[in-house]
Amino acid sequence: LIADLPKSDGANVAKEIGENCQFQATDVTSAEDIRLAIQLAKERFGPITPAVNCAGIGIAVKTLNKKGQPHSVEDFNKVLQVNAVGTFNMIRLAAEEMATNQPNEEGERGTIVNTASVAAFEGQMGQAAYSASKGAIVGMTLPIARDLSRHGIRVNTIAPGLFRTPLLASLPEKV
Repeated sequence: LIADLPKSDGANVAKEIGENCQFQATDVTSAEDIRLAIQLAKERFGPITPAVNCAGIGIAVKTLNKKGQPHSVEDFNKVLQVNAVGTFNMIRLAAEEMATNQPNEEGERGTIVNTASVAAFEGQMGQAAYSASKGAIVGMTLPIARDLSRHGIRVNTIAPGLFRTPLLASLPEKV
């Protein structure tokens, strides 16, 4: 199941993948949307064992602009809400469902993979909000993995560099 915003290309990607994929319009900041997506995935594909979190937005704004005006705290918070809080929202609700699964022969009930970014470690100019949000994902992974280990749920985070996504396409050419 691809769970993404209605305006995303998720429906087209699901069609390309074929009958083994479905798109569900989902806002990761909405528990109601996430619960619906999880329920639809479970009905269509069976127990939820993997969850891969890739939601992310970014803005290129320096702490002070050329006129000396400060970065908008509202924009900073929006990036944190989607990237960090949205990821946590998906983790907690996917884990709730995974914890009800019968464990496999190795005692596992599910695996959660989060997507951070190399920006969590090496953020560039204008990436304060994005880097902070991806750093939050890195920072929450180990405690959550420890929390969920007793339920047989593994949690990992990847931190890729640049790859072709709509977010990358929205950045200035100089980046």
